[in-house]
Amino acid sequence: MRVLFVSDVYFPRVNGVSTSIATFRTDLAECGVETTLIAPQYRQTAPSENGIIRVPSGGVPGDPEDRRMHWRALGRALSALPRGAIDLVHIHTPFLAHYAAVRFARSAAVPCIATYHTFFEEYLHHYVPVLPRRAGRVLARAFTRSQCRAVDALVAPSEPMREVLLAYGIDTAIHVVPTGLAADRFVPGDGARFRALASLPSDRPLILYVGRIAHEKNIPFLVHSFRRVRTQLPQAMFVIAGEGPALESLRQLVRQLSLADDVRFVGYLDRERTLLDCYAAAQVFVFASRTETQGLVLLEAMAQAAPVVSTAELGASSILTPASGALVVAEDVDEFAAAVLRVLRDESLRQQMAAQSRRHAQNWSSISMARRLAALYRDIRAYSCAQASASGDSARGLKTRI
Repeated sequence: MRVLFVSDVYFPRVNGVSTSIATFRTDLAECGVETTLIAPQYRQTAPSENGIIRVPSGGVPGDPEDRRMHWRALGRALSALPRGAIDLVHIHTPFLAHYAAVRFARSAAVPCIATYHTFFEEYLHHYVPVLPRRAGRVLARAFTRSQCRAVDALVAPSEPMREVLLAYGIDTAIHVVPTGLAADRFVPGDGARFRALASLPSDRPLILYVGRIAHEKNIPFLVHSFRRVRTQLPQAMFVIAGEGPALESLRQLVRQLSLADDVRFVGYLDRERTLLDCYAAAQVFVFASRTETQGLVLLEAMAQAAPVVSTAELGASSILTPASGALVVAEDVDEFAAAVLRVLRDESLRQQMAAQSRRHAQNWSSISMARRLAALYRDIRAYSCAQASASGDSARGLKTRI
């Protein structure tokens, strides 16, 4: 089976969507699904990969990380695909990729599905601050309903995200297929090596956050919680790995709170080795995002046996289940700091949580998730062919049945 992925983001742009696409492409090949990806061209050179078509792109105002594919170039890339070379289209982002991919799928008479990776409602007010939050939510929900009506089926990365979409009144069929962890995420990292590389003292307790440095990730809450931890455990350090549009404001907050000597920003890390070493160096991994549709970074930390202290909003709640190696707490600075201190001070608890974390992560194998997605592709394609044979038309109407 041949599936076309279309996305407005991909590596070298590091985020959950890029990771999900790369993970699924690798494992879908093992399931007999051949994928081609259309994604933006970036300024920095990306590693060469088979089956990727890069589209010329321009900058996004106010966002130095992302690129906007040129509409005509995107259309040409899609038009250049040989007729009959694609059995199904899978959209991964809600911007230009969505509209171009839907148009291509209809012209090629093949089914089109989309993964709802982004909780758009909670992102909008951060990036359009002049828009009242309530108005932004109304606009985002209407936008989401419109896009979901245009595709034949939806993939939600978690059950809580599926429930959000159902609450919007979306009647397109929604299938829950999380992104899994590839086998290489379980290769033990070397914490001592990371500390040496980052010039971190070997004897200081290390609290870690990994992820995009963006407003919706609620990182200032983690910084304030760390400040509270530090009043009782002055030797503790907080490492923040990642980059993003909120980086400078976060640095400023750290300076204002007089934490510059104890908070380290280490930027993006090489996923092949350095990121694994970073996870392994941590005594506790912290997380408090309100917008995760899944929370893949939690699983990555768990795969490296990192105890977790986290809130459990939206998709993260599907990962942070009992006996998962996590302490789940409310978004309260005192409560969060107390949980972090409990883990740092109790070696026995920390070891127990570390073992639970790694066992829990092993339940999220990427190959098993890819098999589920491949089965969904085949079901949708089979129904599409049956409908086309019966009506002589394309696969319109799938969303009410598949």
